[in-house]
Amino acid sequence: MRAVVVVASGRASAGIYEDTTGPLIVEALRQWGLDVGDPVVVPDGDPVGRAIAAAVADGVAAVVSTGGTGINPTDRTPDVTRPLLDRELPGIAEAIRAHGIAQGVPTAMLSRGVAGVAGSTVVVNLPGSRGGVKDGLAVLAQVLPHAVDQVHGGDHARTSEDDG
Repeated sequence: MRAVVVVASGRASAGIYEDTTGPLIVEALRQWGLDVGDPVVVPDGDPVGRAIAAAVADGVAAVVSTGGTGINPTDRTPDVTRPLLDRELPGIAEAIRAHGIAQGVPTAMLSRGVAGVAGSTVVVNLPGSRGGVKDGLAVLAQVLPHAVDQVHGGDHARTSEDDG
């Protein structure tokens, strides 16, 4: 299954500096068995929504974005992501924020990232900092492969607890 990583950064997209968060996400997605190319680096705002929409239209299994989730006026990733979602998965976004707070980063609660399903694509917004990405990936490692499987019709694995 294929995935796309979208990096929301005006400075990285303009070549002012090299993005370092997208490659972290690409590496994790590949370790989880997803086929993913280089990150798509776009300016903050509407270009992020267009990149996510294009990936969804292309039928990828997952889109993970980084950046643009804060409260700065240019941080619009959740605002351009939410209209694309058919169903939100608020527990994922809440768990990412909670994990960051538990790691001693109180500003993690300022992230407005969202997660959900668009068509048959799982979409997750991660913060733009390396620490925020690492915290987000720690949470996603536990659920993203399962969520992708579920969206594509997978069944829950039965355990001995299910029997009784």
